[in-house]
Amino acid sequence: MQVLQADSGTRCACINAAALALADAGIPMKDMVSGCAVGYLQSTPLLDLNYTEDSGGGPDISVALHPNLDRLVLLQMDGKLPPDVFEECVALAVDGCKAVASVMRAELLRHVKRQAVAQQLTS
Repeated sequence: MQVLQADSGTRCACINAAALALADAGIPMKDMVSGCAVGYLQSTPLLDLNYTEDSGGGPDISVALHPNLDRLVLLQMDGKLPPDVFEECVALAVDGCKAVASVMRAELLRHVKRQAVAQQLTS
């Protein structure tokens, strides 16, 4: 993937875009993959950082998840966190991944329905 302009979160956005492209192409997958990132700034876990928050210099964690299988497929941390804060941040990222996956699934279903209607009209 080539990112032309970024406001942070490019790794997770690319993971989500790739998963949607594979699903749209009809490539069988055991489960969707969705990605989300969490940062830790001023003693607060923040989901899906924007550029300003990401530039704050705090640790951040990128997570990709098979949401239905509840299995991590990516866990990358830049920086250091105490174990209890790390677990809190990962849990927040997993919840974010599940929310993103729900939106992705709904949009894929809407897309497939539109394609089916368009195909019926041309038949």
